[in-house]
Amino acid sequence: MEVYALLPFLIPFAGMLTAIVVVWAVVWYKAHEKELQFHQDLRLKEMEHQRRMKELELEVEKVKATQVSSRAA
Repeated sequence: MEVYALLPFLIPFAGMLTAIVVVWAVVWYKAHEKELQFHQDLRLKEMEHQRRMKELELEVEKVKATQVSSRAA
């Protein structure tokens, strides 16, 4: 069987395959972009949480210091 006999079947198949690959690439890119954005947002929230925890620790130390100084007086 010659290759030329298969051309009427291969050309549409190759066209559909190309369209599928392009759609897959776009979907993968968008999903990857969303994942990166999610990780960036998660990291920002984590940093904000750490900042708040440090502020709370300082506040607790201040309260303890004022309680100790008021008891000593």
